[in-house]
Amino acid sequence: MIEPTKRVWATIDLDAFKKNLALVSSLCSGSKIYPVVKSNAYGHGMEQVVNAALNSQTKIAGFSVATIQEAIDLRALNVSLPILLLNGFFNEDELRLCFELNIESVLHASHQMKLVNDFLSSELLKSPTKFWIKMNSGMNRLGMSSKDCQKAFKDLNANPNIELVFMTHLAYADDMKNLESEEFTTKQLRRFNQAKEKIQSNHDKELETSIAASAGILTLPITHKNYVRPGVMLYGGSPLAKKKGGDVGLNPVMSLSSRLISINEVRAGEGIGYNATYICDKDMRVGTVSIGYGDGYPRSAKNGTPVLIKTRSKTFKTQVIGRVSMDMITIDLSEVYDSEINDEVLLWGAGLCPDEVAAHADTVAYELFCKVTKRVPLIYV
Repeated sequence: MIEPTKRVWATIDLDAFKKNLALVSSLCSGSKIYPVVKSNAYGHGMEQVVNAALNSQTKIAGFSVATIQEAIDLRALNVSLPILLLNGFFNEDELRLCFELNIESVLHASHQMKLVNDFLSSELLKSPTKFWIKMNSGMNRLGMSSKDCQKAFKDLNANPNIELVFMTHLAYADDMKNLESEEFTTKQLRRFNQAKEKIQSNHDKELETSIAASAGILTLPITHKNYVRPGVMLYGGSPLAKKKGGDVGLNPVMSLSSRLISINEVRAGEGIGYNATYICDKDMRVGTVSIGYGDGYPRSAKNGTPVLIKTRSKTFKTQVIGRVSMDMITIDLSEVYDSEINDEVLLWGAGLCPDEVAAHADTVAYELFCKVTKRVPLIYV
């Protein structure tokens, strides 16, 4: 049977991932690293990314996921390192799964503490386990109050089979040159440190802590602590509001590509695509590219969203014109003098920063990566 031509594909550069991981290590030399591989490693393929991390020269301490199913899938890959369940368990069955699979769960709510205490009052732990006690220091999403965190440590610290980590998550650390961001983050850190001091006063061993995800890793060395949890930066996306990945030394891991399938001559005054959201201001050549929101390209991408087209002579930077449809976008070929059917079009990746594309679609690189759909094959290099 003849193999169909790939109309869309995503190239995953695992060496770029390893370089980004090495950057984390160089910035946080005193911290243990728990790479975040949730949402299928931000759309890059959990199995391949995890294997790349395990086979890199960077030492990692564990992996972080969001859901119990992701943790189960990760264990099924024969990963023996600790797995951190960032969203925590939901009920007693999930708690028992955490014990069975040696999953380190975040405890962020009183109902979870009740489940743990009820379990410990009736059964003995068969092996050592670790819980991460999460404080709500200002994000107001997950996390317990300072008082409840202190109680959690008091309840669990007496059990010799339980290790504890005290953690929080920064809500507004993406623009530390902005006064509001700086003040908000300072307030979060002050609350966390005050709670830590109270817990430490009743804690025999030095308290282990974790604060920094990608933004904190890049901008706030004071937050690196015992453990760091790098996410989007591993995949080349910037967590910072005013900087692209390349500005902070990150390498793009995913390059999303498609092909030119049509070239049309369109007269001045004619509209392009659904609802004619772009009107040609001159006679122009318009190319149709075989990708759309059915493949994960954002429907919110505006007129002017950059793309690269690779022709026989060179690579041209041009732009999307007209509305994104399910299977196609249209691009301006006015200045692309030698474009031909089947020319490769790069939507983001090596040569076109995903953060730049995301800005034109009113979103972030995280979402671009995660929304690439199953009909797009991933090619690993």
